[in-house]
Amino acid sequence: MSENGEGGWGALSELPGNPLMWVLILSELLVFGALLVGFAAVRLLHPQMVLAGQSALSIPLGGLNTLILVTSGWLAAHAVRLRSTGDIGGSRRRLAGAGALGLAFLVVKGFEYADKAAQGLGIETDTFWTLFYLTTGFHAAHVVMGIIILAIVGWKNTTENLETGAAFWHMVDLVWLILFPLVYLLR
Repeated sequence: MSENGEGGWGALSELPGNPLMWVLILSELLVFGALLVGFAAVRLLHPQMVLAGQSALSIPLGGLNTLILVTSGWLAAHAVRLRSTGDIGGSRRRLAGAGALGLAFLVVKGFEYADKAAQGLGIETDTFWTLFYLTTGFHAAHVVMGIIILAIVGWKNTTENLETGAAFWHMVDLVWLILFPLVYLLR
């Protein structure tokens, strides 16, 4: 550890939670960024294919999932605040609510995937659907990991753990807040 207690993490030491989580978050944002650049390139090269794919998407389901994740992010942030005041029980209840909403997100996404599969729209249909399933599936995997992280930090309920888990959960929120308009809305 350095003299100022920062442990050699530089600017990452100023962020809430464990600096290693921020390294993970930055690397994950780079991967999602690459997928989004791919989506933007396909939009430029094949605009009609993208429009046709988007017309088959459910904006209400995507919007519902946006509301679900934003609310769960608020609950995670509130859990951190409650923990900092010593309210461990309230913090755990908020984390449980955030995790339950994460599960709700996955259920809605599962209904959406099932509907698309019933329409014959799979990962091999065309490039739009390949990217749709890759980006939203990769995001859904992060929702699963986020739920697990929220459960762990709820169990090991310290302020640092909660800040670390909430940081990951907010990254999941942020990615969806970019994915939803890019994939569902931007025409």
